[in-house]
This record gives sequence, structure tokens and C-alpha cells, in this order.
Amino acid sequence: MLTLAFDTATPRSSCALLRDGDLLGERETKAAAVLAAADALLAGAGQVAADLDRIVCGVGPGSFTGIRIGLAVARGLALAIDLPVAGVSTLAALQEGAPGSLPVIDGSRKEVFTLTGGEPAVIRPEDLKPAPGTLCVGSGAVRYRAVLEAAGADVPPDSSELHLVRARFHAGLAGEFGPAELVEPLYLRIPDAEKALER
Repeated sequence: MLTLAFDTATPRSSCALLRDGDLLGERETKAAAVLAAADALLAGAGQVAADLDRIVCGVGPGSFTGIRIGLAVARGLALAIDLPVAGVSTLAALQEGAPGSLPVIDGSRKEVFTLTGGEPAVIRPEDLKPAPGTLCVGSGAVRYRAVLEAAGADVPPDSSELHLVRARFHAGLAGEFGPAELVEPLYLRIPDAEKALER
């Protein structure tokens, strides 16, 4: 089972190629270059897109543009070569890379995407009340380090790989695979463009 997995919801995007759960390769990339990264991974493994069996795509929360790019790539590939797709929460994948951690993604607008009571939420960083000693990882943890550390949380150095959403974890987190058009984004709030239209 050859699986292509990628997540483009955060500025530091990731793309991975796995066979039966074993990692064949992984690349850090930008959302706009995820297709090129996937092509390079396939070439490095002596494979082509037609050899893929399935796709796993990060669905957010995170950057609206990044999420849309990822879903468009997943849908385009899936339709072109008739592949099933599964969506995975970007927060779940980030947490999987640092078991026991609290994932915190920068949501801009002075907000973060995180888990509260095990559910995805968008809140102000000062409203996040981690238990003392909680390991906080992700772009939001880096940006709001002072706030989180003042609340008693531990935040790894900015350069730590723990802050990167690793696509290698997506395949293991994937639930049911199905048609690409059924994979829904997890935005948590409406885009600015839609807000402007409502005014």
C-alpha cells in the first residue's frame, strides 16, 4: 500500500511517502510547492503517481490558503488517478509528533488553534490555561511562548522539529478512505473574504 501524505495548513508544510506504514521519504516544503515535493519523493523511491494507492491530506485548522491548496492537490490527484482520500486534523498530527503535548497553531488575529477538552478550538492565547509543565508545540507555541511559559507551560526551542507538522504521522491517524470530494476542511472560523461579503 503506497500512501502519499501531506499537510499544507501551516507555513512549514510537510509531504511524506509511505509503503505499508514504513516511511520511504519526507520533505519539508511550502504549500504552493507540495506537488513538486510529492513528485520528488516518488522519483526518489522509483515510483510515479500512478503507483499510489491512496492519499492522506491534512485538513487544518491553519491557513485558509494553505488548507485550500492541500485539498485542491489531493482532489486533483485523486480524480486524475482514481485514488481514495482520507483527511486528518493538523492538530492531531502535530500532537502525534510529541505525544502528551498540547498542539498550538498560530491562527493570526491574535488567536491560536488548539485542543480544548480534546476538541479543536480557536481561542486567544491568554485564555489557554495549560496545566503546569504541559509541553506546547506548534507555530502558536513559538509565537506566544512568553504567554504560555508564564502560564507554566514548557515550549521547546523555536528551532525544534517538534513544532513541525510531520506528514509521516498522517497515514497512521487516517480514518476511513473515500472519495476526495467528501474530505472537508477544518477551518474553525469563516474566511475574511466571506466576512467581507456579509457586510
